[in-house]
Amino acid sequence: MKLAVHTFCRTAVTLTGVIVAMTAFTASAQSAITHESWGDILEAYVSPGPDGVNLVDYGALEANADDREKLDAYIALFNGADIAAMERDAQFAAWSNLYNAVTVRYIVEKYPTDTIKPWYSTGPWKSIKVRAGHELISLHGIEHDVLRKQWSDDPRLHYAINCASYSCPDLRATPWVAETLDEDLDDAARAYVNHPRGVRVDDDSINVSSIYKWFEEDFGGSEAAVIDHLLQYADADLAKQIAARRKIDDYDYDWSLNDATK
Repeated sequence: MKLAVHTFCRTAVTLTGVIVAMTAFTASAQSAITHESWGDILEAYVSPGPDGVNLVDYGALEANADDREKLDAYIALFNGADIAAMERDAQFAAWSNLYNAVTVRYIVEKYPTDTIKPWYSTGPWKSIKVRAGHELISLHGIEHDVLRKQWSDDPRLHYAINCASYSCPDLRATPWVAETLDEDLDDAARAYVNHPRGVRVDDDSINVSSIYKWFEEDFGGSEAAVIDHLLQYADADLAKQIAARRKIDDYDYDWSLNDATK
C-alpha cells in the first residue's frame, strides 16, 4: 500500500508538471508574437496624404537597411508560432498584421513601382508566400483560406488588410491588437465608407468601391445587404443620401500604389 501511495504521488507530481508545462507553452504561444517592431515601421513610414488616405513612404523604407531588417525580423516571428493557440482576437490581429507586413515588404523589394497589380496581371497574391506556424502560406491563402473562412461572419475583415493600393482600406499607422480590435475595426470601416474611394455620391448616383462587388457575399450577399452595411457606418449626411436612393449605380477601384512620394 505504501508503494502504491508513493507511486500515485509521483504520478500526480508528474501530471502536475505536464499541466504546468502545457500551460506555459500555451502562454508562450500567445505571447510569442509581439507587434511592437511592426508598430515602429508603421509609425515611421505611414502617414495621411492630402486627401486623408494613409500613404506609405516605400522609398524611405527601401533606403533604410536597419528598418528593412527590423521588418524581416518581425515577419520571421511568425515562422513556428502557434497562431491557433492564441485567443481569437489575437489570431485575427496576427494574421492581419502579417498580411500587411508581407505586402509592404513585397512592394519595397519591387520598388520603385507604380502598382502591385499591373493591368495585364491578376495580381501577385498567390505567389507572395511566407512561413507561419511551420507552414508556407500565400497572401491569397491568408485572406481567403484563413480570414474569410474563420471570420466569415464579420465583413470588417476587409478593412483590416491593405493591398498597397489607393482604393484599398487604409494601412493603419498602428498595428492591430486584440485589446482594441472591435473598436479599431469599426473605426476602419467608418473611415473607408465615409471617404470617396469607399462611397461617392454624385448628383443622383452612388458609386462605391469594387470591394463591395468582389466580396458581396461577405457583406450579406445582395446589393440591399451592402447598402445596409454602408448605412451602418456612414455619417449622418452620407447615410441620408444613401437611404434616399438605396441603389448602387457603379463600382470602381484605383490600383495605383499608395505611395507617399507620388
